[in-house]
Amino acid sequence: MELGDKIPKISLPDKNGNEIELSEISRSLVVYFYPKDFTPGCTKEACSFRDAYEDFKSLGAEVVGISTDSGESHERFSKKYQLPFILLSDKDKKAQNSFGVKPALFGLLPGRETFVFGKEGELIYRFNSMSGAKHTTKALNALKQYLAK
Repeated sequence: MELGDKIPKISLPDKNGNEIELSEISRSLVVYFYPKDFTPGCTKEACSFRDAYEDFKSLGAEVVGISTDSGESHERFSKKYQLPFILLSDKDKKAQNSFGVKPALFGLLPGRETFVFGKEGELIYRFNSMSGAKHTTKALNALKQYLAK
């Protein structure tokens, strides 16, 4: 995906098995892809998005986390860490492929990448780093700059 591209029209199941169409979320959107529930880096990243969730909401944005984990795993992960945002299951990697998320560590791990979309569904920022700690701050800053225009 390149800056300006629209959110891919893709539906994925949430922790309850409900299909969520990303392009139908009617607000700015932060989509972050992460390797696996309950791993140290992914837990730190999810908790960072949790702790900043109200900041995202105050900027008019929704947060969505996506991994290849099952809905059941997402349910346990969300409950254990009190995650207030949507987690989607991408078992067949159709979202990863649509967004162009590349595997990390020589293909051994799914990629960790964050996408920030504006109010019209256009990509305004893309960040790729295996360090989960940086994603929340980068996404918040991108939204603030976008809204300041």
